[in-house]
Amino acid sequence: MELVLEKINTPEDCNIIFGMSHFIKTVEDLFEAMVNSVPGIKFGLAFNEASGPCLVRKEGTDDDLMRIATDNLRRIGAGHTFLIVLKDTFPLNVLPAVKTCREVANIFCATSNPVQVILAETEQGRGVLGVIDGSSPKGIELDSDITQRKNFLIDIGYKR
Repeated sequence: MELVLEKINTPEDCNIIFGMSHFIKTVEDLFEAMVNSVPGIKFGLAFNEASGPCLVRKEGTDDDLMRIATDNLRRIGAGHTFLIVLKDTFPLNVLPAVKTCREVANIFCATSNPVQVILAETEQGRGVLGVIDGSSPKGIELDSDITQRKNFLIDIGYKR
């Protein structure tokens, strides 16, 4: 077995949801979950099939985001994983619907941070051991940081 580290390449103005699922129907069900959660949503979705033809399946509302999701998942190469690349919306808006999708077994991360995927590779294929989402903490927030956090939430419409 070999350990492999792959970066998820995400445009600066996008968020991602990276997870594991178990069935080819994931593509259709996640598409429905996304478009029913946010009207006019821009996203690309890719799913690594783990049996049969073992294709990278794709769906979405934006060709560029579908290409980004597909390119990343092909490089990651772990079976039954999916990647959703979102633009102009936050994972928070769609995550409840994604989590309740019958095929979804696990969510590794939902973020706009840089992400590295830790993989184990064997003669059979690759599997996800975990992810590194963003950076390590650099300190504990002060009162000024709390004010800044609350103002940010107000600015993006999640707090009054």
